[in-house]
Amino acid sequence: MKNVKILHLLLFLVFLHACFARADFAPYFYDNGPYSHNGNLALFSLSEDTAVGTQIYSLNGTDPEGQEVRYGISFDPGSKEYFRVDPVSGNITLVEQLDREKQDSIDVLVSITDGRSEVVERVTIFVMDANDEKPDFQNMPAIIDVLETTESGSSIFKVEAVDRDTGSGGSVTYYLQNPQPTLFAIDRFSGVLRIKSGEMLDYEKTKTHFVTVVAKDGGGNFNGKEQFMSSSATLTINVIDAQDTPPSFIGTPYFGYVYEISVPGSEIFTVLAKDGDVGNPNPIHYSFEEGDDGVFHINKTSGCITLLTLPIYLKREIFNIKVKASEVSPEGILLDYGLATVVIRVVDLNNNPPTFYGEKGPQNMFELTMYEHPPEGEILRGLKITVNDSDQGANAKFNLRLIGPGRMLRVVPQTVLNEAQVTILVEDSAAMDYEKNHFLTYKLLAVEIDTPERFSATADIVIHLLDTNDNAPKFSSDYYIARIPENSPGGSNVVSVTATDPDSGPWGEVKYSIYGSGADLFLIQPASGIIYTQPWASLDAEVRSKYNFYVKAEDTEGKYSLAEVFVTVLDLNDHPPAFNDNFLETTMVIGAPVKIEAVDDDAEIPNNVIEYAIMKADPDNNIFDINADTGEIMLKSYIKSMAIIQNITKQRDCTWSLVVQARDRGQPSFSTTAVIKIDITESVKPIRCDMMNSTVLSEVIHSKYMKKTKEEEPEPEVVVENVNYNNNVPNVVRQWPPPPPPFAPSLPPPPPPYIPGERRWAVPTVSATVAAKPKKKPVGTREDTVNKALVSELKMRLEQKRMKHH
Repeated sequence: MKNVKILHLLLFLVFLHACFARADFAPYFYDNGPYSHNGNLALFSLSEDTAVGTQIYSLNGTDPEGQEVRYGISFDPGSKEYFRVDPVSGNITLVEQLDREKQDSIDVLVSITDGRSEVVERVTIFVMDANDEKPDFQNMPAIIDVLETTESGSSIFKVEAVDRDTGSGGSVTYYLQNPQPTLFAIDRFSGVLRIKSGEMLDYEKTKTHFVTVVAKDGGGNFNGKEQFMSSSATLTINVIDAQDTPPSFIGTPYFGYVYEISVPGSEIFTVLAKDGDVGNPNPIHYSFEEGDDGVFHINKTSGCITLLTLPIYLKREIFNIKVKASEVSPEGILLDYGLATVVIRVVDLNNNPPTFYGEKGPQNMFELTMYEHPPEGEILRGLKITVNDSDQGANAKFNLRLIGPGRMLRVVPQTVLNEAQVTILVEDSAAMDYEKNHFLTYKLLAVEIDTPERFSATADIVIHLLDTNDNAPKFSSDYYIARIPENSPGGSNVVSVTATDPDSGPWGEVKYSIYGSGADLFLIQPASGIIYTQPWASLDAEVRSKYNFYVKAEDTEGKYSLAEVFVTVLDLNDHPPAFNDNFLETTMVIGAPVKIEAVDDDAEIPNNVIEYAIMKADPDNNIFDINADTGEIMLKSYIKSMAIIQNITKQRDCTWSLVVQARDRGQPSFSTTAVIKIDITESVKPIRCDMMNSTVLSEVIHSKYMKKTKEEEPEPEVVVENVNYNNNVPNVVRQWPPPPPPFAPSLPPPPPPYIPGERRWAVPTVSATVAAKPKKKPVGTREDTVNKALVSELKMRLEQKRMKHH
């Protein structure tokens, strides 16, 4: 029985163990308080200026069973998702920009799970304010009307601005932007705008004022720095006119005149006044205040003063009349007024204007003929003019003026009393130019000075100018630039120069001539100015490509001017490349190049730039290379010995014949070919290939001896003939080197007769045929030295071979 109980107890313990083994406790967050940056995000706050991408918090929790936990974050449906969490580390990152003014708190669901159980908590994150908002005006910009009589210190407007930030960043103070003195002031806290104490508005001075108000916050933190933000707006103040300004007279001082012939009712003068309140003016009423003596009348509406009696009844010569201008209210009541003085003078009648006289009486037209450019200060004696005014005193005083083109002439005297003899002087001689004006027309004007009528008289003065030779011919340019191809025939036009002489008749005729060291090849047509080459001239850019000389334009009296002419001879591709015959036969040592050279006598690139090419090689085409730019001929890189050459050609003879082409880069291109004989050798070894026995030795010695003997015999000279075909160059047979150019002015000699000689190795090409020109080899040349070395080396090899056999 006891054993059964023990068994039951053991089974119960096993059952309890199994139950506890299957139990699973949920994970949970650590609650580290509101100022912690890890835990369950409870009571967490975040500034709205936090940058997107910032890690702001770390979720932190654990599982009782020690299982690995993962974190999650979610938002209510329709809400903006501001955060993202790393499920493993729990690090929370801001992914959307915060704006406290739009949303000051964010509800977030944070979760933690161990894979079996998940715990979800709702937390609220508070968005803290940063000073990122400017003050916003509620009633600005605005336009207000203020009466100009508004008292000093009165409030005229209240500015209101709101800043949505909190704390000091949301407090607003007001300032006026204009630092200079102004009529207005603003209360910095309330925003009330007032007229400054001691200041008044004045419609007559300024009708509109523009006041710029600045609203500034109290500052606050933004992105770790203190920031102040402000806004500005403009208030337009229209000043309303008030009736506070008296009338004012326009055009003072006033002067009027009564003449001896005036009659009652004659208009003497009209005064004009306007209400000083221009915004809403009242009509004006005119009246005499004093001084009229009852002999004058004024129209109360128009202000016109008239005479009431005949001038003989006037007891004074000068009247000082005070005129009163009063405002009239809409009810017809006279209000404010202004005063002005009108001075009226009684004078004699001015009934005679100035008059011009000639030798035969009154005259208003005077003519004179004279040469251009008279001396300055000279009197025009051909003009006999008198001026007269028959009135007396001030009525006979007048000014003389001369009106016309420029300031060529001057009149004397300028002020006349009664009568004077008029003198005309030359003021500007250079301006009196026949080439500019064949005749000059002036107005002689006499105008009274002190009279109210200002009587005047005019007379026409016409001066006919005669021409003189006062101009030298003038070229259209200080220098002329011309270009001419070098194949241009004699008599070709080069350039046309032009000079003009504005003088008339024979003085304006121009004759051209040229001179200078560069003018020998050129002529000029004396009348037309066309420059052309001498009939015998032959231009050659290779000989001389630049010419400059002077051209002279001269009139009939020898006045002249010069211009410089620059002529450039344009190079044409008229020379084919030519080989130097010293390179037509040579010896090549394996490993060392042989250089050929051709010369192109054209003057400019690309006409004288040469490219080389191997057209043919005999007995084999695949053994040589050539540098297209330098003309260096070399063996292919794989040829290192004579054995390779013999294997390629299957021949023992090592003498090669190469057809080499030299082509220039001109348009059209010319080319020349030459046959180059090359003997190939290995260093200082003999230039024959099979020399390993005495028979070969004797053949070589015999061959060399025969060759030397043959070469010592003179051979006929071979002439190299180059025939060019070019659009600008006729088909000619050119001699190399070319003959020297002819000397001016003699004609060039005829070209020498050309008799081609016997040609050897002649190879025709598109543009030329070049034949080799072998020279006589003198006795004791390098050829003899090579032959001696060849014999010595062959003897030594035969001795070595015999020793091996023995």
